[in-house]
Amino acid sequence: MSPPSPAAPLDGLLQVLPVPLFVVHGDRLVFTNNALRVLLGLREGDLPSVGEFNARFSPEERAWVEPLSRALARGEPLPDQPAWVRMRGADGRRHVLSLITGPGRIPQEQLVLLLDAEGGDAVRRLSTVLVSTAAELLRCRDETAVLELAVEAVHRQGFYVSVMLLEGDFLRHGPMRQEAESLAAAERLYGQSVHAVRFPRAAMPHLEEVLTRRKSVFHPDAFSMARQLHSPEVAESIERIYPPGSRALDAPLFVGDEPFGVLAVQSPMLTPANAGALELFAQLIGGALENVRHHRAADARLAEVSRLQGELVASERLTALGEAAGVVAHEVRNPLGAILNTVAVLKREPRLGPSGAAAVEMLEEEAIRLEDIVRDLLDTVRPLEPRPRPVQLGELVHRALGQLQGREDLPTPHVVFDEAPEVPDLAGDETLLQLAITHLMRNALQASPAKGTVRVAVRSVPGGVSLVVEDEGPGIAGVDPQRVFEPFFLTRANGRGLGLAIVRRVVLAHGGKVRAGARPEGGARFELVLPL
Repeated sequence: MSPPSPAAPLDGLLQVLPVPLFVVHGDRLVFTNNALRVLLGLREGDLPSVGEFNARFSPEERAWVEPLSRALARGEPLPDQPAWVRMRGADGRRHVLSLITGPGRIPQEQLVLLLDAEGGDAVRRLSTVLVSTAAELLRCRDETAVLELAVEAVHRQGFYVSVMLLEGDFLRHGPMRQEAESLAAAERLYGQSVHAVRFPRAAMPHLEEVLTRRKSVFHPDAFSMARQLHSPEVAESIERIYPPGSRALDAPLFVGDEPFGVLAVQSPMLTPANAGALELFAQLIGGALENVRHHRAADARLAEVSRLQGELVASERLTALGEAAGVVAHEVRNPLGAILNTVAVLKREPRLGPSGAAAVEMLEEEAIRLEDIVRDLLDTVRPLEPRPRPVQLGELVHRALGQLQGREDLPTPHVVFDEAPEVPDLAGDETLLQLAITHLMRNALQASPAKGTVRVAVRSVPGGVSLVVEDEGPGIAGVDPQRVFEPFFLTRANGRGLGLAIVRRVVLAHGGKVRAGARPEGGARFELVLPL
C-alpha cells in the first residue's frame, strides 16, 4: 500500500508554484512539483527515495543532509541547518539553495521548499554587468553595433536573446544569440535566413501588447510563447532543443517616443527579479540608439554647414575671379585680335622665308593658346543658365572623343567606351554638357600615358544617368578630391587648372553631382551623376 499523498486541490496548487518543492514520507518522496522535476531532470511520476535524492547534494553537504533525512523520516525535531546548500541539477550546474521545511497534510509528512539562495546575488551581478555595458553602448556610433553589443552582454550572462526589429507593420529578427541547431532547423523550414523572415505585427498580439503598453511581459512558459511566434515545426524544434522550464521576457525598445522593436530573452534562469534588470537594460538600449541618431543628425548638420561654407567660399572666389577675368578678357582680347590679324597678313607675305614662316607659325600657335586660356577663364566664371532639352549622354561622349582623338597636342591612349543599353535621355543644356564632357575627356587623355587606357562608362542610376571616366595617369593620391575642382588647382605641370572647375560648374548647374577619387590600380576616377 503506497503512502498517502496531498489532497487533489493542494496537489494542483503546489504543481504550478515556480519554487521547487517535495513532500517526504518516511524514506521516500511522495510528491514532487514541476519545478523540482525540471531542476532534477525527473520524469513525471518519478518519486526517488530519500537516499537517491540525497545523492544530488555535494559531498560536503552530506554531514548534515543525512541526519536531516533521518529526522524527517522519524518525525523528530529537525537539527540545525546551514543557511544554504549546494545541489547538482539536471543541467550539470551546481545550484545554491536554501531549505525551508514545514508540516505536511498528515503528521508523518514534511513539506520541503528549495529556494534559490543565489537569486539576490545573481540579480546584483546581472545589474552590474548591464550597467557597465550601458556605458559602452553610449560610445557606439552605429545602431547595429549597439544591438550586437547588447545581445552579447545578455548572452554572456547565460541567457538566449534576440532583438525583434519593427519595420512598419512587420517584425523581423535582428541580432541574436540562439542555439545554432535551432537556427539551422528554422532556416531549413522557412527556406531562407531567419533574419529575412517577416512576421506580421498583427499576427503576434503578445508583442503588439508589449509595444502598445510600453511594458515588459514575463512568460513563465517560453515554449507557449514560441508556439505563438513560429510555425508548429519550428516551435517543436525549439521545445526539443532548448532546456525544459525555460521562461521568457519580452521588453519593449523605444527610441524617444517611437517604437523600435522588442528585446526577447529566454532561459530557465530567468526570474521576475532578473527580468526587472533586463527590462531596465532595454530602456538603456533605447537611450543608446537615440544617442546614435543624435550623433548621426549632428554629423549630417555639420556636413551640411561645411558644404554651405564651401559653396560660400567658392562663390566669393568666383565673384573675385569673375571681376578679374572681365578685366583680363577686355585688356587681352583686343591685343590678341591685332596679333592674329597681323599673323594672317604675314602668312601671305612671300618674302618671309623658311625661318620667318616658322616664327610666324609659332606666334600664331601661342596667340591661339592664349585665346583658349581667356575663353576657359570666362567659361569658369560666367553665369550659367541651362536651357534644357532631351540629350543623349552617350552621344555627347562620342562627339567629345571624336573632337579630341588624333590631336597632336594630346597623347593617344586606348579608349574603352562601355555604354549600357537603353540609357534614358536626360533634360540638359546640350552646349554646356558638351563643354563639360569635352573638358573631362581632355583631362583623362592628358593624364594617361601614350600606351595607357582610358575607360569610359555610361549607366542608368536611380533617378539619373552616370558617366564614369577612369585614366591610368599619376592620379590624385594624397590630394583632397574636392580641391581638384577649384580654379587654377594644378595636378600637371602643363595644365591650366580650369577644365575641371568648368566641369563642376556645369554639373551643379544641372542639379547633378561630381566626384573624384583614386583608382586602386592607379590613376584617377571621375563620376558625373546627372538627374533625368
